[in-house]
Amino acid sequence: MRTNILIIGAGQAGLAAAYALKRQGLSFLIVDAGTKIGDSWRNRYDSLTLFTPRCISALSGMPLVGDANGYAGKDEFADYLRRYASFHKIPVSSSKKVVRLEKAGSLFVASTQDGNRLTSHIVIVATGAFSTPRIPGLSKLLPADIQQMHVTEFRNPGSVAEGPVLVVGDGASGRDVAIAMAGFQKVLLARGRKRRLLPEKVLGRSLWVWLGQLGLLQASAQGIIGRRMRREDPFPVRGNDDASLRRSGVILKPRLAAIHDRRVSFADGSSENIRSIVWATGYADELPWIEVEGAVDARAAPIHSNGIDLPLKFHPAAIRASAVFDKPYGAMGATGGNAKLTHCVSLEPVAAMIPA
Repeated sequence: MRTNILIIGAGQAGLAAAYALKRQGLSFLIVDAGTKIGDSWRNRYDSLTLFTPRCISALSGMPLVGDANGYAGKDEFADYLRRYASFHKIPVSSSKKVVRLEKAGSLFVASTQDGNRLTSHIVIVATGAFSTPRIPGLSKLLPADIQQMHVTEFRNPGSVAEGPVLVVGDGASGRDVAIAMAGFQKVLLARGRKRRLLPEKVLGRSLWVWLGQLGLLQASAQGIIGRRMRREDPFPVRGNDDASLRRSGVILKPRLAAIHDRRVSFADGSSENIRSIVWATGYADELPWIEVEGAVDARAAPIHSNGIDLPLKFHPAAIRASAVFDKPYGAMGATGGNAKLTHCVSLEPVAAMIPA
């Protein structure tokens, strides 16, 4: 099947791209690995909510109904994405997982898991940043009778075996998961580097609104502000600060240092027996299925500078991205034998990449 523009992924980034293209009268094909729009949100842990309030979480062209300063739950947002696609008549081809993307002359060729081949002049990669779980090598030292899972597999306290559980990683997900289990069993939370937590509101307004008005959400990832924000990876406190964790019964521990059979040791020399581990250790920015020369590095991470692929010498004027907090959503365009990979957060200018 051949199309001018192929969008891979029908989450918020893919649907936003489709909306922008449709408004400009451009034809496209959008494919998604899930069986239903929003599945990437539905299939996460039960207590997950968006980090950002509804007032700044909606996509262009459709509000996110509810308390503007409140936070949508994961199922609510999944349903919103489904309604968004229906309202704007965005056709999504579901259960189409792309397993390889390569270049054939002036075209891109995407191969799907069910054996189909899709060719296009433009490819927008909108598969999100949470598809490749990162699990430390220490996991290989655990005996077979110790249950372990990445946070992507956790749904609720019933997901883990009875007995002491260790959550490794104190980002927002790790803290959420620890609190969710604290009323049911002994929970330890291993923390790495010092975590910078920000207030949820400043002068009665959402921190995110202030960040947007100050231009921090549009800061260059390579700039001083962008580098610092990405290094510290801060997030607003919403009942998951250290004091709240302790009140919930979560035992805070320093970095996990070693595993000896069923006993884990921490950086302060203390140790505990455990029955299970939840790895809340983040995700790798890897797209190993992209086999386009110059688009990804040796680790399969996108090669870019503020979303523009410098090694490929494509026209540099295409897209401005919010690069401080985002992860690689990208677009590739074929013109004169060259390709381009760019972040696709601010999506209105996508049409500028289409060959004349």
